[in-house]
Amino acid sequence: MLAALAARFGDRFTRAESVRRQHGNTFTWYENEPPDAVVYATSTEDVQDVVRHCASHRVPLIAFGTGTSLEGHLNAPFGGISIDLSRMDAIRAVHAEDLDCSVEPGVTRTKLNSFIRDQGLFFPIDPGADASLGGMAATRASGTNAVRYGTMKDAVLALTAVMPNCEVVRTARRAKKSSSGYDLTRLLVGSEGTLGIITELTLRLHPIPEAIAAAVCGFESLAGAVETAMESIQSGVPLARIELLDPLQIRACNIYSKLALAEVPTLFVEFHGSQRDVDEQIARFIARLALRAIAMDGTCTGEHGVGHGKIKYLEAEHGGAVAAMQAIKQALDPDNIMNPGKIFALT
Repeated sequence: MLAALAARFGDRFTRAESVRRQHGNTFTWYENEPPDAVVYATSTEDVQDVVRHCASHRVPLIAFGTGTSLEGHLNAPFGGISIDLSRMDAIRAVHAEDLDCSVEPGVTRTKLNSFIRDQGLFFPIDPGADASLGGMAATRASGTNAVRYGTMKDAVLALTAVMPNCEVVRTARRAKKSSSGYDLTRLLVGSEGTLGIITELTLRLHPIPEAIAAAVCGFESLAGAVETAMESIQSGVPLARIELLDPLQIRACNIYSKLALAEVPTLFVEFHGSQRDVDEQIARFIARLALRAIAMDGTCTGEHGVGHGKIKYLEAEHGGAVAAMQAIKQALDPDNIMNPGKIFALT
């Protein structure tokens, strides 16, 4: 069989040990278990041919994208063929008006986003590595944007795959809504190459947000950070990203990136939307903070005072004393010329 594959694929077939080891697990502590050979596919027909040869000889077949999997997905514990899909990296079509696109499995998420940026679109699923989209679909990848945009199961509208019997299956059309037949798309997304090999994907795209704002919030306890995240989502704050790091992780970030973050449980959050939406979201993850601080016998301010931004919290903190403050202001500045509209509004 190996001779037949070598004849069919020429220099796109290799048994070089270094290449085989690169196509086994390389990113974690799991032992590297390389395949017997590597084939570089450039088309669905190539994949079919490799599947046909492997099926007829009952030889294991492992799909390879960019090699960033962390759980030994790429190892060949029983030997076999690694089929490298990285050269299948064409962006076939972008339907900006329908917010979707069709790509080959070797396209990476950064390549796709670079390609569609000038159309005001982006693909939001963002695992840490610059993974291939085929691999991301196969492992049902997610990322820090999942809280708003979901995971790969939400992003893949349809796909084409070569099945173990060598047949090519198209799981769905581009229609956003359909109730016909079994949902083969969801069956294959997350199957990790155990049911078929993905050779094309139709993906959901999103408009690039008009405004993006981020916040870093430290907490005394992990429980407090988790409860805050849960309450924010339950209250309808449309967070785009949310990530929790414990003190040890913050310390690692400080050491690696030369930062000076407080080494406490920390939430990193991001808001997407129009400028008005983002401003409203921030004014809301702030109003809750101020009122909660006051309820705990604290203050709505830190070292930055009241200004005009926290006027609405002053009565909650000081109650009837606000009237006395207003009287002092009127006595000393009856024409209200000294920084008017700050601390409290004069009636």
